Amino acid sequence: MATEFLEMPDKDGYFGEYGGQIIPPPLIEIMNEINDAYDKVVQTEAFQNELHELYADYVGRPSPIYFARRLTAHVGGARIYLKREDLNHTGAHKINHCLGEALLAKYMGKTKVLAETGAGQHGVALATACALVGIECEIHMGEIDIEKEHPNVTKMKILGCTLVPVSRGTRTLKDAVDSAFEEYLKDPVNYFYAIGSVVGPHPFPKIVRDFQSIVGKEAREQFLAREQKLPDVLVACVGGGSNAIGLFTAFINDESVKMIGVEPAGKGLNTTDHAATMTLGSKGAIHGFKCYNLQDQEGNPLPVYSIASGLDYPGVGPQHCYLKDIRRVEYKTIDDKECLDAFMLLSRKEGIIPALESAHAVAYAMKIAKDMSSDETILVNLSGRGDKDADFVTEHLSL
Repeated sequence: MATEFLEMPDKDGYFGEYGGQIIPPPLIEIMNEINDAYDKVVQTEAFQNELHELYADYVGRPSPIYFARRLTAHVGGARIYLKREDLNHTGAHKINHCLGEALLAKYMGKTKVLAETGAGQHGVALATACALVGIECEIHMGEIDIEKEHPNVTKMKILGCTLVPVSRGTRTLKDAVDSAFEEYLKDPVNYFYAIGSVVGPHPFPKIVRDFQSIVGKEAREQFLAREQKLPDVLVACVGGGSNAIGLFTAFINDESVKMIGVEPAGKGLNTTDHAATMTLGSKGAIHGFKCYNLQDQEGNPLPVYSIASGLDYPGVGPQHCYLKDIRRVEYKTIDDKECLDAFMLLSRKEGIIPALESAHAVAYAMKIAKDMSSDETILVNLSGRGDKDADFVTEHLSL
């Protein structure tokens, strides 16, 4: 099982039956050129040296792991650790793959980098990376998310990117993806589409996974040094799934380590206001690849909802679908109330304001910790900080 996963995707971009390139033939040729360039360029010493120098001196890697002592005491049971991706430059894990994608675009001679964003963390990280390498950047963002995530919108504008508001459909992440991809198709030879998660047509699920794998590599080494053993449970939120796959990949061979992906139940699984793709979705295709997704009887993506803008996506990365099917990872849900409770509790017990996306993972860790022993450990990927969510939460909770 582990060996199979590490050899994936196959030459056609599939993780088992998921992934691939469900796109027009001319675009397949463009995607294959990106894949060839990635396989060639990323292995070079020059690229690796430049990227790792930026990770260390620009991003601030390695990000630490932190024992949440007061949160653990409050919850009881297992000891809860946090992988502090919120301490990265730009405030989330997204900078890990954005730097890689921006560098790849520069090496390929592209003139503009395009992307979608939901919560704005990918948008800020990509605008930052493009400013650093000196390449034009255009970000598409749903109007609802623009209003909700105003701090990140301001940052993107300051960083010099072109922000394109998306007014179609639900005016959220799925529609932003559609809009950005349509713009990309106008000139795929000169434009580079920097997908913000482990989704989309091959090779993007592979590219983003590989750049994000540094999270798990660091965490594994750090945890062994701290505890002289591996964590008993890993927990990470899942929308598209980039932060989760980044953490999980380094532990895939460790059968003693349980891995849990947490997706948004929103206002309840018995409503239509959720984005519980792995829990309630079915197999289909979206945005150029096969995966589990929330769809109607005709196979069209359903509207989705999450209090966390970065999780309201109707599909999920093909690696996650494969891991679900082989039962290597369990996928659970947390609703809005549980998310907000965790957001406030971590803030007031540890002085760490998490992103609403990350608060889903914190909430699930709290839920299971109380039924575990104090000899057991949980490592949560704290994928981002909550600066972007602070105004929304204070208004929502009337603080």
